[in-house]
Amino acid sequence: MSCICSIVEGDGEVAALPVVLRRLQQRFGPEGFVNVLTPIRVYKDRFLNKEDEFRRHLLLAAAKCGESGWILIVLDADDECPKELAERIRARAAVHIPHRRLAVVIPKREFEAWFIAAAASLEGVRGFAFDPADPIDAERPRNAKGWLKERMAGASYGETTDQPAFAARFDLDEAAANSRSFRKMCSEWKKNFQLDEESESPAAA
Repeated sequence: MSCICSIVEGDGEVAALPVVLRRLQQRFGPEGFVNVLTPIRVYKDRFLNKEDEFRRHLLLAAAKCGESGWILIVLDADDECPKELAERIRARAAVHIPHRRLAVVIPKREFEAWFIAAAASLEGVRGFAFDPADPIDAERPRNAKGWLKERMAGASYGETTDQPAFAARFDLDEAAANSRSFRKMCSEWKKNFQLDEESESPAAA
């Protein structure tokens, strides 16, 4: 049995990321049961800037997913370069969990950028209104949550309610086409499960 333990920074991602991961399994495989554990929520600044806290959460994730499991870190880039931040985190993590499978995916700039990348597919979901005239540059808005909020009925966006709902409905192919960091997420999924990069399942959701 494959097991995944994620480390995230927001309550919304605690609820939404497992939805995304289960959909990636439906889309790409593998067949069989994949145990997607409830993510570990951290405070990003403390996690990255306090080595004892960084180590503690990595060891907790390693214990939860077992020796054959996969540890996945998903944190917002905010104003940093996603690639450079991911490389720094991976290098530091290797010191504490050198023999564990690890992936680091850094959405630019926020997790919600993946939804912006597939905004057309979310039309009508929880009151979201998509205007085809809206230019989509998913990884440019500094406040991706605010971008979504402006287009919600009643101008309200709830991370713990809307985020998992969007995670269940956004078009994966559209997101991958418009978001480099989501393509990275798909690539890391395939790499972890040793799937062909061209693998595809008709069970796309």
